[in-house]
Amino acid sequence: MPGGKPAVIAGCADWPVMRNWDRPMFQLEAYSRLIREALDDAGMEIGEVDGILCTAIPESSMFAPAALAEYLGIPVNFAEIVDLGGSSGCGMVWRAIAAIEAGVCETAVCVTATVPSPPNPNPNRDPSREYIGAAAWGAPHGQFDIPFGLVNPNAHFAMVAQRYMHEYDLKPETLAKIAAQQRYNALSNPKAFFRDQPIDIDDVLNSPLIVDPLHMLEIVMPAGGGAAIVVTTAERAKQLKNRPVKLTGYGEHVTHKSITYAPSLTSIPIAGCADRAFKMAGASRDSIDCAQLYDCYTITVLLSIEDSGFCKKGEGGRFVEEHDLRFDAGDWPLNTNGGQLGMGQAGMAGGMYHITEAIRQIQGRAEERQLPTCERVYVSGTGGFMSEQASLVMEGA
Repeated sequence: MPGGKPAVIAGCADWPVMRNWDRPMFQLEAYSRLIREALDDAGMEIGEVDGILCTAIPESSMFAPAALAEYLGIPVNFAEIVDLGGSSGCGMVWRAIAAIEAGVCETAVCVTATVPSPPNPNPNRDPSREYIGAAAWGAPHGQFDIPFGLVNPNAHFAMVAQRYMHEYDLKPETLAKIAAQQRYNALSNPKAFFRDQPIDIDDVLNSPLIVDPLHMLEIVMPAGGGAAIVVTTAERAKQLKNRPVKLTGYGEHVTHKSITYAPSLTSIPIAGCADRAFKMAGASRDSIDCAQLYDCYTITVLLSIEDSGFCKKGEGGRFVEEHDLRFDAGDWPLNTNGGQLGMGQAGMAGGMYHITEAIRQIQGRAEERQLPTCERVYVSGTGGFMSEQASLVMEGA
């Protein structure tokens, strides 16, 4: 478009995933710290930023990007809040790329975090209802789903897993393998919560059954953390210290909110965006060097592999059984940082860790878990209850 310039990712930052923090922190403070760390990683200054993309800010229920711009002390030409749950990281990055290439801004920061907040003045609030907006007057989910027990994500994703097992020949051991091998990858990631706790398939299957058929070790552990990414022009990136990372393809597809209204329990929205991303990138599935897939549950990973087109419908189980997913010994490296199952889920930031890992693998900065060759990575995001999904194809410039 007129005025636009090619855009690349120049730097990133993320925090160790933690359950215990030394103090509460306002979201604005967390966002500010993460942005400055990402800019330092890129070798840029705060004054160069003229675009902000973020997720919600509790201290500013409206005008969140404006509040962040004010806190940082910078005027911006592009400001957007992205509300796609676990897919927000992917959604922010492709929007930042598109904004720069449309000539709207030249350097944008994407940021999200979940940190311990100061005490809420309303002790009677119901976080489970607020989480999905069900506390709002007239919310369909609050009226028709929650009163009958469909309350938290565990139940939603268990319904998906149960239906998939009914329709296809999927063994519990297959899903357990995903959790065990991602935990193996986490052992080489100093920022992972479970970096010193190996597990095997038997451990997964012997862990408590939370919602049939999902066991505790197939479900992410809620934690805290944060991540930020710097996107700038390819021209500016030539002067910086890191290898630029291109976003050569992307797609996004949203179909529903509650699993009750999903078009299908066994075909997920990622099928509507993975094809677009690979076509845009001009790349084949077998050309990727690793995959960083959103992994709130093991069933999310299996269906993301399948509906992203890496195997035929109904063959996701066989794909997992026939491939080794470990970063060092595997033939199909998956979530080389351990993913959220191995790191812990840092709330809204969980999906951003898949992107920062892809960036570091392409830049050759993944340290002990660095792949021998990594030029092209496929990344996915999943928000809501298999409802908001995005796909990215990322490559070295």
